[in-house]
Amino acid sequence: MVALQQVLVVDDGVRAVDRSLSGELAGLGYASVTASLEAADDVLAVIAPPAAVLVQASTRRDPNYARQAARLRARMRERGIPVILIGENGETRSGAPVDLATRLGACVAARPSF
Repeated sequence: MVALQQVLVVDDGVRAVDRSLSGELAGLGYASVTASLEAADDVLAVIAPPAAVLVQASTRRDPNYARQAARLRARMRERGIPVILIGENGETRSGAPVDLATRLGACVAARPSF
């Protein structure tokens, strides 16, 4: 049995059904772990390095969230793990599965192997 590639989903704490990425990721063949931005470092410490990290833009327009997300992106970039921002610049969820498949597939394919 082939193990699924794992993706870390970092969200802003709003876990509405229409914003859930875990179902979409499963449909694309990825396992996922969802965590808050505050818990992301703790989660990363106990899971295998993920194939990618998806960061949902905050619906709260919280500048602190934006700063923490930028620091997480920088740390992941240093480790060669692609980070995909979801929902930035007012992006809506319509059409997200195709966009997610394209963006995630391209990032994971381009990721250096460890």
